[in-house]
Amino acid sequence: MKQTAVEWLIEQLPTIDKYDPYYADIINQTKEMEKEQIKDAYWSSYKEGQYSGDKTADEYYNQTFKSE
Repeated sequence: MKQTAVEWLIEQLPTIDKYDPYYADIINQTKEMEKEQIKDAYWSSYKEGQYSGDKTADEYYNQTFKSE
């Protein structure tokens, strides 16, 4: 799976406790914002005819970036 910019940034911040509820909440919000931006970009390119496929934006994101 590809790594998003937010995931890369989190790896570069070893001094924060990623499991602290405060930071975990911020990280989750940031990942969700980035996910929406990726999906918006996907749909923009699809509408402009630059991408052809039968995947939804959610399917594209999950297949490309989700490691679960």
